[in-house]
Amino acid sequence: MQRHKLRTAAMILAATSLAVGLVPATASASPSVAAQPGDQVVVVDCFMKAQVRPSEFLIACGDGNSGLTELKWSSWGRTSAVATGLNVVNDCKPYCAAGKFHSYPVNVRFERPEAWEKNPDQQRYGQLHLSFPGSRPEHLPPEVTYKLWD
Repeated sequence: MQRHKLRTAAMILAATSLAVGLVPATASASPSVAAQPGDQVVVVDCFMKAQVRPSEFLIACGDGNSGLTELKWSSWGRTSAVATGLNVVNDCKPYCAAGKFHSYPVNVRFERPEAWEKNPDQQRYGQLHLSFPGSRPEHLPPEVTYKLWD
């Protein structure tokens, strides 16, 4: 069962990675609740589409080698959004194209809302914070923070 989940997550990330070059910027790789401008703070995905409570989120837009899956949201507010899920990461051994994807339980927090450059009336989260309660990718510390694209 775990192997099936891992394989499914890897296929989703690989397909999303390929889709970056094939899908118009208005398409979305993961389902989300439609957000009206000013309604809620949003997270901007790799396709520059606003999302609220996505079930998946690609971290590595360029190559698809890191993403979040199975996101379960406990809160989505004006200052932060909190979820648990899996960080699916390619080990890139011996190189990324031949690497294997591994899943790690992760606590997720989107934070630091700011005006979205594309739509200044819309607030979007500007930072992603991950913390790993157990095992984690060998190249990452127990907690890592990423600045999100605009």
